[in-house]
Amino acid sequence: MNRSEARDIADAGLAHISGDGELIAAMLDQAGADASAIREMAARPEFSVFILDFLMKSDERLLAFADSAHIPPQRVQMARAVLGGAEW
Repeated sequence: MNRSEARDIADAGLAHISGDGELIAAMLDQAGADASAIREMAARPEFSVFILDFLMKSDERLLAFADSAHIPPQRVQMARAVLGGAEW
């Protein structure tokens, strides 16, 4: 997996979260931010890692996202590793 593929997965993760009010609230709570801070947060390079970490924090979240994205959950873990500096 390359960085572009990993970022695509993170972007799909953000879209998945954005479609669910409870997930948005939980993500903002975890970030210690409010809705007005999303654009600023999204501009940071580490935001993709944060999104993947948020999804992987709960098996239920991870599996729901992977199912909706039609990818194996391991691809999310691989994307996180790639964006965090690991090579796959």
